[in-house]
Amino acid sequence: MIKDIKGLHHVTSMASDARENNKFFTDALGLRRVKKTVNFDDPSVYHLYYGDENGTPGTVMTYFPFQNMMIGRPGVGEVGETQFSIPKGSLGFWKDRLVAKGVGGLETDAAFGANRLRLIGPDGDGLALVETADDTRAPWIAEGISDQTAIRGFAGARFNLHDTAATEELLGFMGYQRAETEGDVTRFIIPGGNGADTIDLAALPKTPFARQGAGSVHHIAFAVDNREKQLEVRKALMDTGYQVTPVIDRDYFWAIYFRTPGGILFEIATNEPGFDRDEDTAHLGEALKLPNRYEAFRDQIEENLVPLAA
Repeated sequence: MIKDIKGLHHVTSMASDARENNKFFTDALGLRRVKKTVNFDDPSVYHLYYGDENGTPGTVMTYFPFQNMMIGRPGVGEVGETQFSIPKGSLGFWKDRLVAKGVGGLETDAAFGANRLRLIGPDGDGLALVETADDTRAPWIAEGISDQTAIRGFAGARFNLHDTAATEELLGFMGYQRAETEGDVTRFIIPGGNGADTIDLAALPKTPFARQGAGSVHHIAFAVDNREKQLEVRKALMDTGYQVTPVIDRDYFWAIYFRTPGGILFEIATNEPGFDRDEDTAHLGEALKLPNRYEAFRDQIEENLVPLAA
């Protein structure tokens, strides 16, 4: 069994409009844009990162905004809901704020003993704010949001699957422990994690498969401390039969990827070196940062990217 995974590292989704995406996460949800770079495989597209002050692993939502991309179709074989942790008692504040911001799909519910506010992002993104009593992570404080209400980072995520058995086995191998079941949803928790500790598996045998597009999660990343631990995880996964990519340098972390039995793309990402490797913490996310191989094309790349609000 793997013992080095600390919880979630980041969640990466797709969007249809960079400006709208940036406004939603920095204004409506009050997260900090901690990095403005490009898709390493397609530098005509931004890669935007939103999180806490430092972009701490377990807090970072990232997006590839492909202009005018078709909206995805929700279904099975995907991350159906990304869940953010908010302080207990702050649900009313968030409902009022998001109504005022024109955010759609607002619906309150409760799951596994926690009150939640479900919402829909600009491209139909499945999101939820989950009240958490004991989340001690320091938040980024945006205008109109106090320390008593601000998002702390991820709480976890929900996977929508036809059959959960193989993914349950995989999560167990990755160090997650089965906690409890409510209806068709079973919760798994990583002991001693980074706060982004839960994965919920929803068994939806009659639901059609998802079609990826804007609003869909592209992949979900799990955190390990460093490259040494990452290589150990990679070997363990390969020894178990998973087809895992070589280590890829993503500038702010190193990454490996593999496809799960349920069809979801998993990444294992390192906590090092972090988002301050090429920007001072006070100015994270302000300048366009490019991988070295694209620096020679900076003028052309910047000309093709739409300007974002500060």
